[in-house]
Amino acid sequence: MSQISHASRRTVLRGIFGAAAIMGFLKDTDLAIAAEDPALASRFKDLSENGNSTCSAKFTESIATMPSTSLIKGSCCSPMEMKRYVEQVNGLARYRDIAMIPSDPYDIPAGIAQKMMPYYDMKLTSTEQPTYDYAMANSEEKGPCCCQCWRWKVYGGLAKYLIHEHGFNGKQIVDVWNLSDGCGGAM
Repeated sequence: MSQISHASRRTVLRGIFGAAAIMGFLKDTDLAIAAEDPALASRFKDLSENGNSTCSAKFTESIATMPSTSLIKGSCCSPMEMKRYVEQVNGLARYRDIAMIPSDPYDIPAGIAQKMMPYYDMKLTSTEQPTYDYAMANSEEKGPCCCQCWRWKVYGGLAKYLIHEHGFNGKQIVDVWNLSDGCGGAM
């Protein structure tokens, strides 16, 4: 795909990104990524423009009453970045065999969030706790998220679930957290 001309990439993307692609608002790397995977580019566009996620306590509380099939979409802190989004989705594919690890950090089924939040309050054993502590000290955000919002509870709970139920080590938790960062922006 790297041999597709700049003009051809813009043509491919016109239907996905409209005027932004035509006017040149997208970076060349975004154009290349989108030309390679138009479906992922379309999903990125939808999630970055139609998110419902916020860092508020009210939103965190509302998750318990959401239909389990509804989706928590978009970034909660900063605008999404396409290059990082592609890296995250591709990286999370390694964990596709574990249903509780969302495959897209910006498109999370409420049912998974509802199942993982209670794990946040779970006490780990004395042999499990150092694994969690390692992840807290070594993840890019120094925790499951940049602030103690719904993501902190969901991904903190997910970590405890993965440690307790799947025997994950600290490096694996760090990998999941870093790939699942839904705060937006680049890492």
